[in-house]
Amino acid sequence: MSLNATPSSDRVHIGIFGRRNAGKSSIINAITGQSLAIVSDVKGTTTDPVSKAMELLPLGPVVMIDTPGLDDEGKLGALRIRKSYQVLNKTDIAVLVADAGSGVEEPEKKLIQRFKDKKIPYVIAVNKSELLNQQEKEAVCHMLQGEKNLIFVSAVLGTNITELKELIAKQAPKENEDQRIVGDLLRPSDLAVLVVPVDKAAPKGRLILPQQQTIRDILEADAAAVVTKENTLKETLKKLGEKPKLVITDSQVFEKASADTPEDIMLTSFSILFARYKGNLAEMVRGVTMLERLKDGDTVLISEGCTHHRQCDDIGTVKLPGWILKHTGKNIKFAFTSGTEFPEDLSPYALVIHCGGCMLNEREMKYRIKCALDQETPITNYGISIAYMTGILKRSLEPFPEILKMLA
Repeated sequence: MSLNATPSSDRVHIGIFGRRNAGKSSIINAITGQSLAIVSDVKGTTTDPVSKAMELLPLGPVVMIDTPGLDDEGKLGALRIRKSYQVLNKTDIAVLVADAGSGVEEPEKKLIQRFKDKKIPYVIAVNKSELLNQQEKEAVCHMLQGEKNLIFVSAVLGTNITELKELIAKQAPKENEDQRIVGDLLRPSDLAVLVVPVDKAAPKGRLILPQQQTIRDILEADAAAVVTKENTLKETLKKLGEKPKLVITDSQVFEKASADTPEDIMLTSFSILFARYKGNLAEMVRGVTMLERLKDGDTVLISEGCTHHRQCDDIGTVKLPGWILKHTGKNIKFAFTSGTEFPEDLSPYALVIHCGGCMLNEREMKYRIKCALDQETPITNYGISIAYMTGILKRSLEPFPEILKMLA
């Protein structure tokens, strides 16, 4: 991915929901003007959520998500329905596609209520509207009385597709220009040094996503970024003509970066920055102290937002458990999840340690944090945990004095 490409995690996520054969895939193809989704008269053609990153005018960069039908049947059907509902956790705008012939019944009403409960802006698109006369359309409007974002469309004839796109665009969350990864900590011409180990999990020739996004944010602040590896940090700092405002390190080399960074230079990590950017830094700092209260037999859930090929020294499944066992001296058990899987029931876990969430959008990351808080399960992330266990968390929170007070 180039520095100019918009990561999927920063795109508006548009979820398309409805019963089988309502025309969800046809609607996606109509509003995008492309054959992105498979269209068939056979019920249940879409068996898993399918995501596609693209540009959609007038919105710009989006992720379109086609979901399985809400009326799927059998054991597999129940699993597919569950997958559809999971998509809600990362949906910024929902489009409910109703079949004009079937009308709006219990599955649609149940989903509308879920939209409202989760505070997801939504549009109701009654597809195959060419099958309805004016009186039948009025009956649908009466059934959905009070729904402002209701539109009659036809994916086949192209009726009101442009109007549907405009209605979807109106639901887009307003961009928070104050929300920055690190740019708000820098002034023009400031210097930031990024400590970037060569990550074995990243494809050859690429930086991992948090590093790319942080560099971009530094440049947008009219500041300068210097990138170095952990074994050259000390020499790099000596060669700089001026003292950098900030050193940002990968969590896995936190301890070495701290040792090589003079005390008068602020130090933090990508994980800490991303906890603030799309999560809840205060709660994750509060949650990390649970490491001191773990008991023999407790289970810690280590959760990643992406899936990747596991290395022999993988941070989530190997390094973190080893560090936790050493730090606590307790007989701790571990459970692991990755990708879209995140348990609805967190009661079996004494602590959740999440990755930085760079591959998750803000809505999904905050949903996972809220799940933990609602169930009174402490939650933190990789970088905060590592900084805490190596005794440098206070130092790494110096850029955020209000959060630092929590550890006083």
